Amino acid sequence: MKWSALFFRLLKKSWALCCGEGKANKHMKQVLTPCKLAGSVTVPPSKSQAHRAVIAACLSAGRSEIKNLAFSQDITATVRAMETFGAVIGTEGCTLSVCGANPLPTENALIDCGESGSTLRFLIPLAWVSGIPVRFTGRGRLLSRPLTPYFDICHKEGIHYRQTESEIYFCGKLKGGIYSLPGNISSQFITGLLFALPLLENDSTIELTTPLESAGYIDMTLDVLKQYGIRVQNEDYKRFHIPGGQRYLPHDMTVEGDYSQAAFYLCANAMGSHVNVLGLNKNSYQGDKEIISIIERFGSPLSGITIDVSQIPDLVPVLAVLASQAAGETRIVNAGRLRMKESDRLRTTTEMLTALGANIKEGADCLIIHGKKGLSGGTVDSANDHRIAMAAAIAATVADGPVTVLGSECVAKSYGNFWQDYLSLCTY
Repeated sequence: MKWSALFFRLLKKSWALCCGEGKANKHMKQVLTPCKLAGSVTVPPSKSQAHRAVIAACLSAGRSEIKNLAFSQDITATVRAMETFGAVIGTEGCTLSVCGANPLPTENALIDCGESGSTLRFLIPLAWVSGIPVRFTGRGRLLSRPLTPYFDICHKEGIHYRQTESEIYFCGKLKGGIYSLPGNISSQFITGLLFALPLLENDSTIELTTPLESAGYIDMTLDVLKQYGIRVQNEDYKRFHIPGGQRYLPHDMTVEGDYSQAAFYLCANAMGSHVNVLGLNKNSYQGDKEIISIIERFGSPLSGITIDVSQIPDLVPVLAVLASQAAGETRIVNAGRLRMKESDRLRTTTEMLTALGANIKEGADCLIIHGKKGLSGGTVDSANDHRIAMAAAIAATVADGPVTVLGSECVAKSYGNFWQDYLSLCTY
């Protein structure tokens, strides 16, 4: 099937349903009767690894295959964007066939990133490699999410940029050199530079001015780069030395199962469900694999703990659900970056669990939850945030009454079959 045909079919089914800025479509809802989950489920492929594999393959001069790919909205956005960069892409089932190209979008090309922060932040430095004018656009909260580290580079390197409500324009060329970034920003900025800097003529160094957060995502980036022939010297996560003049090499890759999606079922299991989660790599570089040790720390019966989520921000909504059932107090700390996700996830997680009867308080960069047995049920506004909608579904497994999730279609952003899988596991 031609990729363009597949894309527009997916677009019709999903993106048209999931527009809006932090507000759920009240006409789309999922009503969940409380139940435990039981059975087996194969989790979707890792979205984080898939983004990286698609980009690396598209930068390789030759043919690559990426297997076990799920065309969520975010991955669709990256594939579509790389076509704009000149790659020729085809699909057959869950396999992507890529004929790569140099990162040279046409002048004034418009790169649509949908609502995918990974797509936007990974590709901006690649646009600077060419030096020609390029525009980026997106939906929802995407263009309001922070890009300050890149704008600082623009000032330093003489790259012109202009941001409006609907797009961001860049014109200028990236040069080899030393790039200083704080380590406590999103790792997506570091990954974006790691993709682009090997393609420059001269060597480069990324220096981190503060300790690195989300190190697992950088490990994943370095692993994918290595598989596609790119050399990076990691100096204890403080500096990354990147030789210039490198070329990406074609490589066939199979995307592993996603621990951030598996976390929903694993947390359900800790609250009394019995789901056999398939497709995970025990040796994965995914930072969200930490969910396994966190659940072990909660113990059995569940008891409150303190969780530093600076390395694992995507786990917060479902961890808060789990904490609502743990005796005593659970503190989720170092979570300030969640305010700039698809929704303000500290606020929307608090609103979700409060609506269901939990005892939760929101701090500036933390959540404080006092556990109690069971939840009351109620209505949750997903705020157009896939992780809030899925966390609400897991909360329904310990609710006394029905849980209604408004804007339920937003799960298509990362896990299009979530409701089908979830309902197939319900035991009534």
